[in-house]
Amino acid sequence: MPNGSFSDRLKQSMESAGIKQADLIRLAENQGKKLGKSQVSQYVSGKTIPRKDVLDVLALVLGVDRDWLLGGAGEQATAVRSQSVVAQGQETHVCTNAAPDALSAESDLQKRSSDDAPSPSPSSHGISLQEAASRTIDQRSTVMGMREFKKSSKLDNVLYDVRGPVADEAARMEGNGQHILKLNIGNPAPFGFRTPFEVVQDMRQQLPECEGYSDSRGLFSARKAIMQYAQIKHIPNVGMDDIYTGNGVSELINLCMQALLDSGDEVLIPSPDYPLWTACVTLSGGTPVHYICDEEAEWYPDIADIESKVTPRTKAIVIINPNNPTGAVYPREVLQEIVEVARRHQLIIFSDEIYDRLCMDGVEHASIAELAPDLPCVTFSGLSKSHMIAGYRIGWMIFSGEKKCIKDFMLGVNMLSNMRLCSNVPAQSIVQTALGGHQSVKDYVVPGGRVYEQRNFVYEALCNMEGVSVVKPKAAFYIFPKLDVKKFGITDDEQFALDLLHQKKILITRGGGFNWHKPDHFRIVYLPRIEVLSQAMEELGDFLEHYHQ
Repeated sequence: MPNGSFSDRLKQSMESAGIKQADLIRLAENQGKKLGKSQVSQYVSGKTIPRKDVLDVLALVLGVDRDWLLGGAGEQATAVRSQSVVAQGQETHVCTNAAPDALSAESDLQKRSSDDAPSPSPSSHGISLQEAASRTIDQRSTVMGMREFKKSSKLDNVLYDVRGPVADEAARMEGNGQHILKLNIGNPAPFGFRTPFEVVQDMRQQLPECEGYSDSRGLFSARKAIMQYAQIKHIPNVGMDDIYTGNGVSELINLCMQALLDSGDEVLIPSPDYPLWTACVTLSGGTPVHYICDEEAEWYPDIADIESKVTPRTKAIVIINPNNPTGAVYPREVLQEIVEVARRHQLIIFSDEIYDRLCMDGVEHASIAELAPDLPCVTFSGLSKSHMIAGYRIGWMIFSGEKKCIKDFMLGVNMLSNMRLCSNVPAQSIVQTALGGHQSVKDYVVPGGRVYEQRNFVYEALCNMEGVSVVKPKAAFYIFPKLDVKKFGITDDEQFALDLLHQKKILITRGGGFNWHKPDHFRIVYLPRIEVLSQAMEELGDFLEHYHQ
């Protein structure tokens, strides 16, 4: 038998199945047979004929008869015994016990083969292999499973437990008709916080003008208002082209990390953090390096710890101020120390300031960019929290300070911004209205205001629970209490959150979800009204009285 007959049939079978040599190698490996590239190339070119064990595997993955493929004595007895439909890497195996239609096709094929002499090809049967396979599936329904498609390995070190496994369990319980009190996410609308009427009215008026794309950076009116807000915050060296709107701050964080980081680049991120920062650094190929925020010092960043973690690969430092999850607000002296570290090591500063208009107790928020006119800074903020419009998805970032050294990075940001075309245009249309005039959020964060009073209530309730300690938050919607792990025997904070959910129907976020290194913290969102929080704190207190992991 000439080598060419085998190689021709091999190539013909591969073409009919729509696969290439690389696919053949992978499919063979799925069947437990490793083939080399040069080995397969020799089979295809006709230089070599495979051994029996290899031939069996090739026939199996190609879905053809072994004897036909070999071109030997059994070629006129070809049958559709096993068909693999392979397309773009997807594999569906049909049972080898052919259904009646497939067998009748085989019989017809044998008759025509003996009468007409030429050896049949996979596509010259009385019915095609595809048709025979389809009939076999329909009549016998005996199909082996498709290969499994797993999530990307890039997600192995990524977590977002604000909406993670415990939240998934809560959703399952809700699906079974149970009521869950969700204290896990800072979403104002479900708790009765309403968007200012003027903002909603202005969006309605402008909707007819918002049907097309905007400039990729954002509407002129929105960016102008943001630039003026930056001036009020004393952020230096900001022009119209230094401002980008986004579908919330989350999108812009991801965009920046993608534009900046190469594999192995390091970014300093607080612990506890808002987990999106760590996730975006990881997904961008970078390495998140967590510096400690000190609970004993009002949750302020530990400057010595930051300094000790800078390496030649460190490109940037992230601060979250006001902080989520702790509610801390950093004073100017702490910000100045961070600036000095960034200055010594020539780092970009990324400052997440989405809660800057939610400060309480007379605390004044300062933008770190104000203190670093000689450094590249990117400041993030938006309207989701300050104007109770989380669902509108409108945020922004401001490039300030020394920008010559980040010129290429900004080109990358601009490229990625262009690729997503633009952010939500109707939401952009309200930025000017929202940032001008009376800021209704101020009514929430003063004595008598909802956020202020709810914070005080939860803080005092937690202080009265045995085995719980807590630092009073100065801003935002969150409080981050500490548990006495010895008293409660806690070794797994996710299990703690699940136990609380199952027993009391209260959903919180574990401390580990914020990249905190010990199983001793959890975050509570204090957005519900006091009567709801009162019941929640009573249930939590009762749970802790009897809890031991």
